[in-house]
Amino acid sequence: MDIATVAGLILATVSIIGSILYGSPLSIFYDAPSVAVVGGGVLAVTLIKWPMENVKALMAYYLKSIFTTVVDPKAMIEEIQKLAETARRESVFALEKVPVEDKFLKKAVTLAADNRPPEVIASILSLEIAAMEDRHSKGVDVLEGMGADGPAFGMIGTLIGLVQMLQNMSDPSSIGPAMAVALLTTFYGSVLANVFTIPVAAKLKQRSKQESIKMNIVVAGVLGIVAGENPRVIREKLDSFLPPKDRLIEKKE
Repeated sequence: MDIATVAGLILATVSIIGSILYGSPLSIFYDAPSVAVVGGGVLAVTLIKWPMENVKALMAYYLKSIFTTVVDPKAMIEEIQKLAETARRESVFALEKVPVEDKFLKKAVTLAADNRPPEVIASILSLEIAAMEDRHSKGVDVLEGMGADGPAFGMIGTLIGLVQMLQNMSDPSSIGPAMAVALLTTFYGSVLANVFTIPVAAKLKQRSKQESIKMNIVVAGVLGIVAGENPRVIREKLDSFLPPKDRLIEKKE
């Protein structure tokens, strides 16, 4: 579980609700028509923009930002180094007997043990990376789209409220409450965008980049094993994916 995402969502919600309760009851910030305009409008345009399968997967996209395994490129590099040492000590065919948990690394090792040409291995694994990035980009695009539509429908709701308010200018006592209700839709749209969609999309984008880096580490490492490179050379090559402070060679120096 990504504690940072959960903590951020909770902190933002508590901050907003707390600031409301500090000066007024929470009930005055609820307006059913405003909720209908923002919630219903955003859902409607999401259905227009995206196929039904992407809309159905919206909750899965969202939960992915919370329930996810943090990628550790350093651990992956160390595992590949051990595989390289096994291949050098025995043969590349011995890798097939080595237990590997990561699915992508397992696929790469299997291709290497099957004695596939390096260009075939690179091609297959590159297609796998591209497919992964495409799947992840759909979730990011849906959430970013909802983040853009939230404030837009908030403004639409505000305009509706202002028109209704102007129709009742003859009653000065109704102007203040009507204006407050008109502004609520802008409030709802801003909260939807800046708390619950755009930040989550940014987190998913970051996780996708981390996954892509890990997969590229696997590709570079397995191609080095197939080429018969020294495990130390492979480690030095893969260390370039890490920040300087985490690189094994620079630590020794």
